[in-house]
Parts: sequence; structure tokens; C-alpha cells
Amino acid sequence: MSKKPIKPAEIQPNTAELTGRISTIIETARNRVRTVVDAEMVHAYWEIGREIVEDEQQGEKRAEYGKAVLVRVSHELTERYGEGFDARNLRFMRQFYQTYSNWNAVRTELSWTHYRLLMRHDDPQKRSFYEIESVNSNWSTRELERQMNSMLFERLIHSRDKDGVMALANEGLILKSATDMVKDPYVLEFLGIPQENRLLEKELESALIEKLQHFLLELGKGFSFVARQRRITLDGRHFFIDLVFYNYILKCFVLIDLKTGELTHQDIGQMQMYVNFFTRELMNDGDNPPIGILLCDSKSEAVVRFTLPEGKNQIFASRYKLYLPTEEELAAELHRERQAIEMDKQLMEKKL
Repeated sequence: MSKKPIKPAEIQPNTAELTGRISTIIETARNRVRTVVDAEMVHAYWEIGREIVEDEQQGEKRAEYGKAVLVRVSHELTERYGEGFDARNLRFMRQFYQTYSNWNAVRTELSWTHYRLLMRHDDPQKRSFYEIESVNSNWSTRELERQMNSMLFERLIHSRDKDGVMALANEGLILKSATDMVKDPYVLEFLGIPQENRLLEKELESALIEKLQHFLLELGKGFSFVARQRRITLDGRHFFIDLVFYNYILKCFVLIDLKTGELTHQDIGQMQMYVNFFTRELMNDGDNPPIGILLCDSKSEAVVRFTLPEGKNQIFASRYKLYLPTEEELAAELHRERQAIEMDKQLMEKKL
């Protein structure tokens, strides 16, 4: 029995490119279908919530009766449609309508899981901020939960006045200056390093590089990685900047130096040298002046303020946390920092 001849490999049709293009079309279509389904389900849950609220509002307030109704309805819906309509979920739908009683305020780009997370916040300013950022930054539900747990809103309002907080809640984070970009503290819990561990700066740098995607999300909008241990040479002496990024929104280089101990005035002076070098030697046409961020374990606000020149917002000192602080811990830290700043201001005014 003769065997069928095998075609030489070089004349086999190359279908990889065509298959890739078709796969892209299929994946795009599936994503669109998921988006439409998510939007329709969000609207359906809003309508269900409205029906429950309107039914409960008929006649006098009947809390116990209302509970019984939800349990009965959940059983009947589960028999008809399967999982997803237990009493707990129906209460979420009721809460959804009560929180967003105006359907026009609902962002249909967000899924039901997004809204389940957002409804954890009673504060409408926080909730509005996270809604806007979820849409603008295309946050997954996992990333939204992480940003909420790391109290991004609280960290960003630290240096803002009342109008700035309102703008943040109504518009989300819009980068107009370096001050808008910088956080204090930065939360690096994704590294999985216990807080009590004493790290070397190189170890921290390596850990951040290994988790670069997570670090870029923590840095915020518009960052792209440029270099690690960027060498600059002055009169035969070599200096190394730990991490260099470029922010395409602010159109500037961002230089980051890592300090695992207390920040010193020498550290700040060295960063000033790095910023000056990039300003004079490496800025491209159309670039804005570079920004330097010193990420440190601890710092003295007085040392930072008296080392840096007044009126220039090019260098910032921010702490990092290797764990997610509680809201109470963060509030206490920010309060202590504000008190220290106020005390320094009062001392300066007395001297003047």
C-alpha cells in the first residue's frame, strides 16, 4: 500500500497571519457582546431595584413584611431563572436604585460587579471619583477594588483644598501639574514584602521591576518605563538614578530614587543634581522640566522644605508603605504631617 506523499514544509500554506486577523475580529465581537450584556443587566438590576422600592413604599412602612416579600420573591425568581436572585442580591439591587435613583447618572460602561464595589462607599464624593476613574482608566473590578482598598482618593486629596477635592470628585484625576501626579504615601502591598523586613535599596528596586505593571498602576496615569540604574557621568564620576519613567500626559521625565531609611538633605541634593542634568542635557523639544520623586521609608517635612528651593515644584519626597494602611492609620499619618507643616510655618513666621 503506497503512502500519500507529504508536502515539503516550505510549500505548506502559511495561515498564521490570516488566523490572527480572524481571531482579532472574533475577540472584538465577543468583547462587544459582553459589554452590551453587562449594560443590559445593569439596567435590568436598576429596574428590579425600582420595583422593590416602589412596592415597599406602598402604604405604611412594613420592614418585616418587606423582608418576607424579598425572601419569597427570591425563591420564585431562583426557580425560574437559577442563581443570582437570592435575597441578598435583591437587597443589592434595591440599594442600587436607592443610590442611583436617576438612571441618567448610571455609567453603563461599568459592570454590575463595579457597582457592587462602588456601593460600599456612603460618601458620594468618593463614589463619584472612583466611578469616573474606573471609566477613564478602564479599571477592571479587581483594580477598582485594589484602588479603593489602598484609599487612593484619600491619598490624592492630601494636598488639595476644598475646591480641589470637589474637582477630584466631579472630574476624576486630571493631570495638569506634577502636584496632581504625586501621591503620599505610595502603597506597594503588591510586592508581598512584610512591613517589618529591612530592605536594601537594590532589593526594593528589583522587587518593583519584577512587579513593574503593578507599579505603573500605582504611579498613575500616563507613565511608561524608560530605564533602570540610568547612569550619568560628571567629571569622571558615575551616578545612577534608580528608575526613570516618562509621563506622556505631562510630557516630562520622572526620576525616582529609592531610600529605605530616613531621607536626608544629601539625598534631596542629589536628586536636585539629577533633575538639573536631565533639564540641561536630556530634555527633548516639547518636553516639560523633569520631575524627581524620592520614595522613602520615612522623612522629616522640615528637612524636605528647607532643603528644596521655594516656589519650584520639581522634586517631591513621598513615603512608601509595604501594606495597605487602614483608613484610621492613614488619617492619623496625614494629620501628624499637617501639624508638622503648620508648626514649621509658625516658626518661620516668628523668625520673620
